[in-house]
Amino acid sequence: MTDRVSLTEDYLKRVKASGATARELIGRMPESKQLTTFYGNDFLSRPLFLGHREKVRLENDMRVWHDAVESLPDRLFDGDLAAFARAVGMTEVQVSAVLTGRGERMTRQSRADLYCTEDGDFKMLECNLGSALGGMDNGDMAAALLEHPLLAEFAAEHRLGYVDTTEVQVANTLLESGYARTDKPVVALADWPTSYQTLESYNRLLCERWGRYGLEAYACHIGELEVRDRRVWLDGRPIDLVVRCFMIEDILESPEAPALMGPVLEAAEAGWVRIFTPMETEAFTSKGALAMLSDERNRHLFSAAELESLDRLLPWTRMVRDDKVTLEDGSRTDLLGYALDHRESLALKPTLSYGGRGVVLGWDQKVTAAQWEQEVRSALDGPYLLQRRVDPAIEYFLDPRGEWAPWLVSWGVFNGVDGFGGCLARAVPVSSGIGIINVSGGALASSLFYELPPEN
Repeated sequence: MTDRVSLTEDYLKRVKASGATARELIGRMPESKQLTTFYGNDFLSRPLFLGHREKVRLENDMRVWHDAVESLPDRLFDGDLAAFARAVGMTEVQVSAVLTGRGERMTRQSRADLYCTEDGDFKMLECNLGSALGGMDNGDMAAALLEHPLLAEFAAEHRLGYVDTTEVQVANTLLESGYARTDKPVVALADWPTSYQTLESYNRLLCERWGRYGLEAYACHIGELEVRDRRVWLDGRPIDLVVRCFMIEDILESPEAPALMGPVLEAAEAGWVRIFTPMETEAFTSKGALAMLSDERNRHLFSAAELESLDRLLPWTRMVRDDKVTLEDGSRTDLLGYALDHRESLALKPTLSYGGRGVVLGWDQKVTAAQWEQEVRSALDGPYLLQRRVDPAIEYFLDPRGEWAPWLVSWGVFNGVDGFGGCLARAVPVSSGIGIINVSGGALASSLFYELPPEN
């Protein structure tokens, strides 16, 4: 058995000894139209590594988190999903959408954005649920990296594998929508009109990729879907399943937005079409749910085994309220005063945004004490939370200039109906000063190789 650190150190030694360049190691990723359409032409020069025991523990912690967050409406709100949605920061318009066309249970398709700390623990900054997840093409990156004999030999020697997350995505879409893996529904991959302007090319390429797994899919935005004759149609073609790429935030884009979304949601509620995933998913993906799980007032709801996983996985997180809170050392303090005095160790986040939008990092040198106080006071009693700063472990990558440099990594770990679903690695150089690690902010991407279970 090996672990993340030993696998990484061994691979780095071999790369250094070989004299291979970053471009050689990257392989054919720049030749992949699907990858370069979204990520550009630059990628990380190596994958991340994870040992078998580490992967099993992380997968278990993610399963505990999933079951815990799914149970929150029942445990805290007597099964009232609307009350739960309001508590995590949704408007009444959004609550109405969440309650329309609900599914039987919360989806298992997720991408947890994690930092791995120096002691090897993974800390969840947020977890995105549902059908609108970026990075599910990371398996293509792994396949491209394996074209270099150095990694191919290393992976064979250490019995390392990777997950084709796109295949996982197709299986999740079918099974959670009530189909068998071999069924062939006609699918509309539906985005929002404004975001579709930039993502149309990528979405069309994704539909082509799904076709390799037998899924007939067509890219569109929701305004192109027509509801008539007890069916949903796209360009005269009847649609069986709408895969939703639009977000709950899109409803607030304009007064006409709910009317644009409404007919399709109502068609799903009437059983005329299936949606993967229903809008209710957006309530569970809210960072406000993390605050509920972290809040000491709710610890009595969970078993000792559940708390062990949740404590390991979740950083200290609280909604911004004028209230007393318990810190990690067990002491009690006033949240507002504590936040103002300890901004260097806290991040302020809206509960429902994505991609780092609206996040204020208290340790950011560009954020003054006065600005931090203004932001925190403005967030009081609103859909915002404070989260403990997590410092990721340093990872080393070979850059295009042929130099080894320290980078900070965000692990985007996927899970689905069959469990662990692969990982999208995103990283920035320590020297960049970038505080939020995502592709739109300049991060480079790669994939993950993990140690396979021991042979019997």
